[in-house]
Amino acid sequence: MANTSDKQVQTMSVSTIDTRVMCTMAIAVGVAVLLSSALAPWRVTTGLLLGGLLSLLSHHWMRSSIAAAFAGALEAGTTPKFTSVKYILRYFVIALSVLVAYQFNLVSLPATIAGLCSFVVALFVEALRAFYFVIIQREEIS
Repeated sequence: MANTSDKQVQTMSVSTIDTRVMCTMAIAVGVAVLLSSALAPWRVTTGLLLGGLLSLLSHHWMRSSIAAAFAGALEAGTTPKFTSVKYILRYFVIALSVLVAYQFNLVSLPATIAGLCSFVVALFVEALRAFYFVIIQREEIS
C-alpha cells in the first residue's frame, strides 16, 4: 500500500515540476520577445518567437510521447517500446520550420537558436528554486 502512495507522490511531483518548467519556458520566451521587440530588429524578434514556440512544441511532444510509451508498458507489465521515428520526426519538423523561415528571410538564425534554448533557461530557474528551498530554508523540494 505504501508503494502505491509513493508512486502517486512521485507522479504528482514530476507533474508539478514539469508544469513549472513549461510555464517558465513560456515566460522566458514572452520576456525575450517583448524585450527584443523594443530593442532589436524585427527578424530577431520573430526568430526568438519561432525558436521559443518550437521549443515549447518540442518539449510537449517529447513529454507526451514518452508518457504514452511508459503508460502502455506499465499497464501491460512489459518494457516500453520506443520508436526512434518520433524523435527523428520531431527534429525534422523543427529543422524544416527553421529552414523555411530562414529561407524566406523572416528570422535571424542566432535568435531562433536562442529561442530554442528556452528549456535551458527553465532548467536554471528550477535549479535556483531547488537551491533556495534546500539551502536557505533547509527544506525538501516538493
